[in-house]
Amino acid sequence: MQIKISTRHGHLNEETQQHIRDKAGKLLHYFDRIMMIEVTVDTKDGDKFVEFLVSAEHKHDFVASAHNKELLTAVDQVLDRLESQIRKYKEKVQNHKGARAAGDVSSPLKEDEADEK
Repeated sequence: MQIKISTRHGHLNEETQQHIRDKAGKLLHYFDRIMMIEVTVDTKDGDKFVEFLVSAEHKHDFVASAHNKELLTAVDQVLDRLESQIRKYKEKVQNHKGARAAGDVSSPLKEDEADEK
């Protein structure tokens, strides 16, 4: 998995970049088919803007962003949002032992059709 960090209107020191890489790497615990994570940090006007673009297999992308005065707080907020997106996606994809979706209601068989079977 690749992690790319880019910064607009400022510079991040190596320690902060490594901290972001460590936090982003924890997303693999939730979904192991992540191929690349692109992190964009904008430090303009004292307010920090963080955006994560997570690319997974089968052309599925997860995107989350957050504004905060503290950079690491914004990173934590983005990761929380990504975790919920990934969990929701996994629940949608997984077939829970052949159970139908809640909205998928089939009509009951008519008596004639039931007798034929």
